[in-house]
Amino acid sequence: MTAASPATSPSSSAPGPLRRWASRETTGGALLIGAALLALLWANSPWREAYETLSSTVVGPSSPLHLDLSLSAWAADGLLAIFFFVVGVELKQEFVAGSLRNPKQAGVPMLAAVGGMAVPAIIFTAVLLVTGDTSALHGWAIPTATDIAFALGVLAVFGRGLPVAIRTFLLTLAVVDDLLAIVIIAIFYTADLQWAYLGLALVAVALYAVLVRMRRTRWWLLLPVAAVAWAFMHESGVHATIAGVLLGFTVPALAVHGESESRTHRFERTIRPFSQGIALPVFAFFAAGVSIVGGETPVGEVLTQPVVLAIVLGLVIGKLVGVLGVTALVTRFTPLRLASGIGVRDLLPVALLAGIGFTVSLLIAELSFPDAEHTDGAKIAILAASTLAAALAAFALRWDARRARTNDMNRDDLPDDVTDFIGDAKDRLEH
Repeated sequence: MTAASPATSPSSSAPGPLRRWASRETTGGALLIGAALLALLWANSPWREAYETLSSTVVGPSSPLHLDLSLSAWAADGLLAIFFFVVGVELKQEFVAGSLRNPKQAGVPMLAAVGGMAVPAIIFTAVLLVTGDTSALHGWAIPTATDIAFALGVLAVFGRGLPVAIRTFLLTLAVVDDLLAIVIIAIFYTADLQWAYLGLALVAVALYAVLVRMRRTRWWLLLPVAAVAWAFMHESGVHATIAGVLLGFTVPALAVHGESESRTHRFERTIRPFSQGIALPVFAFFAAGVSIVGGETPVGEVLTQPVVLAIVLGLVIGKLVGVLGVTALVTRFTPLRLASGIGVRDLLPVALLAGIGFTVSLLIAELSFPDAEHTDGAKIAILAASTLAAALAAFALRWDARRARTNDMNRDDLPDDVTDFIGDAKDRLEH
């Protein structure tokens, strides 16, 4: 469920210390990573049954829209939708009035996302064919996904001082990746897509688009409509977070009705503290609790499964080759170019961040394998690959941030004139 209208009182432009702290990019990243580590430790401790009980606790009505969901499902589908709403608002601003308004620059991360999905799927399939474990081929889509929340969290913590254009590139790549992953799930892993509910969800999004463009935005109208759109999207079988992206895209990115700033800026500024300070950490806490002990199959046997190697190579190597390879090809042989401030070296950490599969990869793993043995192997592989990708990306980000930058990183013979950097002013001073 997404948020509605920001307050229009003068106090909204001068947030208090807590809101300022929660709005900092480093705060959100640190809270997300900390919550994930806590969940991982708890889920593999002697008290792991308590964690599993908490995660599986069901809350919500069973009718009329089957919203009797576990706490982990509410976190993944509900709270994460708030984060995706903020993502949709940010991207709308970038596409309309920001660095992605030039199609030649917007096309690069979009195509990079396609390459970052195709190559891991090819590597996964090739490994299983070579090793002879063809029974696991149905999981070919597992290494294609990028977990946008965790990727941005790592970037916020370790990418301080780098141009914001790098974050925008990763944001665009990850959103396109997620949207394509949802399409893959709908086509190849969903037995019964409810078209009627999907249509109702789109009608609710259209109504939200009308309301959010009115002269006065009223939260008591926007919030219920957003909730209805989310509920119908959830019932349709499509991942409910897509409702967040669609609703975010409806917010006007140019000033309207004589306002001094765009509503995308106002909405993002108002909702970001809740998204980073509450929604993302809670989501991470329930998403990261993957238990690698106490399974039906000994860990040693699980690790020798070909599917483990296929997923690790797909996420770490496949994403790296796919993102870097496609970017190199399209910028060399087409009119498409990197945005101002981004150099080829910046794409190394971006490609590694794309290898953090996690949430969507875990979802596809659950849908791919009917047997616990392959499922356990896939979960351990996703956890290992995502951790390795995150660690390598963190190292690459600090390496990149410490190196000197020119004023023409994208080599388009025009000055970059970069003024916006990852992290707030305090972070940049520390850097």
